[in-house]
Amino acid sequence: MPEDHDWEAYKVPPTRTPVVESTTSVPNPVNFIQTVFSYVLDKPVTFVREWIERQQSKNKLYYYHQKFRRVPDVSECLEGDYLCFFEAEAQWRRDRMVDSEIVEIVRERLGACKQREGPNEFQNCAKEAELLKQVTKAYQDRYGDLGYHGNARKCLMKQKHRMLEERKAAQ
Repeated sequence: MPEDHDWEAYKVPPTRTPVVESTTSVPNPVNFIQTVFSYVLDKPVTFVREWIERQQSKNKLYYYHQKFRRVPDVSECLEGDYLCFFEAEAQWRRDRMVDSEIVEIVRERLGACKQREGPNEFQNCAKEAELLKQVTKAYQDRYGDLGYHGNARKCLMKQKHRMLEERKAAQ
């Protein structure tokens, strides 16, 4: 590029000069309100919150590791002990819900394996398929044919009848 280039052809953009702030003897009320808010409300609240967070970080509680005691089974309840019956029924419902989630998790793992393996799913996902078969059989043995209104007492009677059938078959 020549040293004596045409300034009209290559115009330089004008430089931006900073705007001079007008200063007055009266302070800005917005700055005053922001300062008062900061010192009166924000700083104490921030201090208290940080102090609480420091205290909580020392004593962390992990609720997902909480263990509940097992209540007695329906077969262990005394006759007429309705509170025991109620607790056993609630425990049975929780157990059924946990068992159904276990079946669902194993089913999802098998589906993910089939998706991942593609055409080789039968040989590469055999372990997951066998696990799903065992889990669904155990769930069906325990909760199958109880229906929507199944309860702990019906489940106990079903287990009793199955044990009697196995005893007869063994003889």
